[in-house]
Amino acid sequence: PILYSYFRSSCSWRVRIALALKGISYDLVPVNLIKDGGQQFSAEFKTLNPMQQVPALKIDGITLSQSLAIINYLEETHPNPRLLPQDPKKRAQVRMIADHIASGIQPLQNLSVLKQMGEKKMEWAQNCIASGFQALEQVLQHTAGRYCVGDEVSMADLCLVPQVANAERFKVDMGPYPTITRINKALLELEAFKISHPSWQPDTPAELRA
Repeated sequence: PILYSYFRSSCSWRVRIALALKGISYDLVPVNLIKDGGQQFSAEFKTLNPMQQVPALKIDGITLSQSLAIINYLEETHPNPRLLPQDPKKRAQVRMIADHIASGIQPLQNLSVLKQMGEKKMEWAQNCIASGFQALEQVLQHTAGRYCVGDEVSMADLCLVPQVANAERFKVDMGPYPTITRINKALLELEAFKISHPSWQPDTPAELRA
């Protein structure tokens, strides 16, 4: 497998965690979203992913984009360890939380949106994340065990950790979100989350390395 990734991309990070948890080795091709006006806009990369976004994963003779679609494919082809619970209700809760982050928070504070916000980009990102986290905190109070849904790591957790990192980067006050903070701390102790962290990637700038 070949993963096209950017060290700071939260969507890429989700996929790196899934690959690490499932023990799938891969080659990483960095795509710098800022350098040269954004390497994702090159003709070469547009052929790979017409949406001109990371991640993209070449695997088993196909090329997949969209992090949750990639994670679902990995789940179906490498079922252990499981990232979607067997219980239909819990599985629905996992997907709900993953979508809450991947559709309801992350795109609103993505690089392409922030570029258009100009000087207001920090305030915009903080408001989008805080609004989403207020709802997510309430949801997690009903679903969480050690992690987002019960005590097993799931696709929801793969979305949570990168989004909390975004919140910290945009200086969001995490005080009102004790459940999110507690789960994030527990997940960051796991090896798969550590080795996939933005500070440990081949394309991480020297000043941001762990």
